[in-house]
Amino acid sequence: MSIYKIVKENVTVRQAAEHYGVEVQRNGMCCCPFHDDRHPSMKLNEDYFYCFGCGAHGDVIEFTARLFGLTNYEAVKKLAYDFGLDPDKPPAAAALKKPEYPLAKAFQRDEMRCQRVLCDYLHLLEGWKERYAPSSPEEEWDDRFVEACQMLDRVEYLVDVLTFEELEGRVKTVDMLKKDGTIDRLQERLNRLEKEVRAYGKEQEMD
Repeated sequence: MSIYKIVKENVTVRQAAEHYGVEVQRNGMCCCPFHDDRHPSMKLNEDYFYCFGCGAHGDVIEFTARLFGLTNYEAVKKLAYDFGLDPDKPPAAAALKKPEYPLAKAFQRDEMRCQRVLCDYLHLLEGWKERYAPSSPEEEWDDRFVEACQMLDRVEYLVDVLTFEELEGRVKTVDMLKKDGTIDRLQERLNRLEKEVRAYGKEQEMD
């Protein structure tokens, strides 16, 4: 049996959402994590999710992949690890387990925030490295290209740690990112850049 089937047969969309810090109402509704949703517009069923606001939909693997900016294969490996599912055991023996640790809910929220901020920053850097690369050796390097070259490896490493590392390593990394202010600074910067892009877009519309 494939790891995909094992995960989908043992983990519901709602279980995954709640495990990763999404607050779900009794009727299975929650605020969609994929757009600015102030009132619950996403429905979580056993096998799939659907957002009536933005139209996002899929199964538990697609939900996790989208939540953390992963490929489906990376998402299924994360789910198998986080829920204690061993693809080498028969389905009946694949007992559903949740890691237990102090302040679990608080850590899940912090970890999810760190992952999302880092993934947003990673995608930004990847775009900058391609878009602002110098076209000739003589051309002066754009600051954004320089930042991408300097930071990409480090950010990719942190994303990998928070996605695939064992719990102890993830806890230490989240604690470090919070204490040194990295996540707060990145979040503030990403928000500022987003506002600048929006303002520039409005100026273009007015011209």
